[in-house]
Amino acid sequence: MAAPTRHTMPVPAGAPWESWFPSGRPGLGSLTEHIRSTGTGHWWADDPRAPRAGAVGCAGHVLLGGDPRALRPEDLAPLAHSWFAAPDRFLPLLGAAFDRIVPWERMVWVRDGGAGRAPVPSPDIRIRRLTAADAKAVRALGPDLAWIAESWGGPHALAVSGHCRGAFRNGRLLSLACTYFLGSRYEDIAVATAPEARGRGLARACVHALCADVASRGRTASWTCSRDNHPSRALAAATGFRLVREYVHYAAGRAVAPATCGTVRSTAP
Repeated sequence: MAAPTRHTMPVPAGAPWESWFPSGRPGLGSLTEHIRSTGTGHWWADDPRAPRAGAVGCAGHVLLGGDPRALRPEDLAPLAHSWFAAPDRFLPLLGAAFDRIVPWERMVWVRDGGAGRAPVPSPDIRIRRLTAADAKAVRALGPDLAWIAESWGGPHALAVSGHCRGAFRNGRLLSLACTYFLGSRYEDIAVATAPEARGRGLARACVHALCADVASRGRTASWTCSRDNHPSRALAAATGFRLVREYVHYAAGRAVAPATCGTVRSTAP
């Protein structure tokens, strides 16, 4: 069997892709639609013309669907060091493909509008939508927060997307909330704040402003975080989100030879 080919063209529509990765779902359920609408991300299949198994990936997150028997462990080697969300039937394949597979409990929240009034920042703070001129400010957040722009393809793409609100002081970006995965029904959002600016209500203000934008587009904001990320959970609850689902995704290590099986560890990284 030939190795699956990585594609940057839009994810195919229709069967079997829609059955593997249905549209209109919150959280990672918006990933496939995000790739289709923004062009950021990739898809793979064992056979693009008549696929039996496929994957979609963006910003290090990968969804698997179909029949794992159509794939060999070495076929997943290009996806090393990714976070996988997949049906349990894929676990033996993942365990054989990577030197470690670490389960990570995750939570999906959906905003129901019961957030109350948005906090009012101090007079020297301005909450506004980002523009192309703010790409440098996003980049200046530093490498630890660079992940916030990965799903759009980098700081410039995020800044021009029209899907990001930031808190600025004297021209410096201190906090931002953005749509991380853009779906047809849900927009899964993410938040990042400079360490020295935390605890001032800036993230809450940005989330409120972004959620108003999401609602104006006729969509609902969703929120995904680790079960152990208590600050993120608290911020979600404080800004009007309610828990709707829990699931497990798997952090993969390095690719290994097909004959060497990895182990499934019981603790998060």
